[in-house]
Amino acid sequence: MLDTLGLLPTEHSNTMAHHIKEEFAQAENYWDLENLYIDLASAKGKNLTPIEKRHLRGLLCGCSPSEIAEKLNKSLNGLEVDLSNTIYSYVKTLINRHNEKVENWRNICQWLEESGYKSKSVEKSNNPTPLDAKVNIENINIDENHNKIEIGILIQLQVTTK
Repeated sequence: MLDTLGLLPTEHSNTMAHHIKEEFAQAENYWDLENLYIDLASAKGKNLTPIEKRHLRGLLCGCSPSEIAEKLNKSLNGLEVDLSNTIYSYVKTLINRHNEKVENWRNICQWLEESGYKSKSVEKSNNPTPLDAKVNIENINIDENHNKIEIGILIQLQVTTK
């Protein structure tokens, strides 16, 4: 039987799994995700869930919890609680920082980099090739008294070098 997307159940699962794997996929370009997933699973006691992997990749891509929540259409408070109970806890266990507080989400990336999980670096190139570009209008302010319009934009560009 077809679902609301017109897909068979197995097609729907494959489509969703592919979509989840694509989110924050650029983390794979800079981090040794395969070994990191294995080591975090060992710290956790079982494999990471697809959602935990997605949240981790978001952090490793340099996205704040707020940006991850927005991209995944989740509440920020829920995501922050989830990160504290899962990824932050597993990383602290993995790198023997049980008693340290995660003051900032960037600590996770820093600790993992110091532990050798950041494996690949971007080479400088005069000719970067864009993989994906997004422009979001953050705000628009119209000041009629001074005939002025201010537009705040956020440009996100993923590039690869050859």
